[in-house]
Amino acid sequence: MPEKSVFSVQQGMLLGAQFIPSPNFNQRPKETVIQLVVIHNISLPPNQFGGGYIQQFFQNQLDWNAHPYFKTIEGMQVSAHVLILRTGEVLQFVNLNDRAWHAGRSSYLGKPECNDYSIGIELEGSDDQAFTEIQYQSLASVVAALQQTYPSILQHITGHSDIAPQRKTDPGVYFDWNYFRGLLNKEKT
Repeated sequence: MPEKSVFSVQQGMLLGAQFIPSPNFNQRPKETVIQLVVIHNISLPPNQFGGGYIQQFFQNQLDWNAHPYFKTIEGMQVSAHVLILRTGEVLQFVNLNDRAWHAGRSSYLGKPECNDYSIGIELEGSDDQAFTEIQYQSLASVVAALQQTYPSILQHITGHSDIAPQRKTDPGVYFDWNYFRGLLNKEKT
């Protein structure tokens, strides 16, 4: 289980995470204040874990012929700032100060284009099963570090389904928001 303060942020890099650069990012609009964390889930193929396919997908290196499902996402260029594997391992793909391509068309509290001002965190998982205890621990530790660096996100943590409700369902009904928020509160004490 990660201990408090395992992670910290320095110049947009999440210290304590493994950095695997994705080409799928660009600059945020000038003078953007990072003010939101968006929690997602992803598994490739759906409901299957491991294999490194998510990492390959975020790096545009996925073999589209490796599984029939991959043909349905062929050519997509997406990324997240952070991925938390089922093991709790934390991977960073995009500098936190840059705009990752995770939210798509979205709106939070009436403000459109969440990619402009949010940090995207993917959990290796699906809408159909529970997340691991170590994922919750890692997520709480990561978000606590983000809140120290980007204080505008203190009260602004949401799911992909909340910012794009017509398109997305993640992190899904198995994501325990109350449990996560309890862990996050413990991280901050």
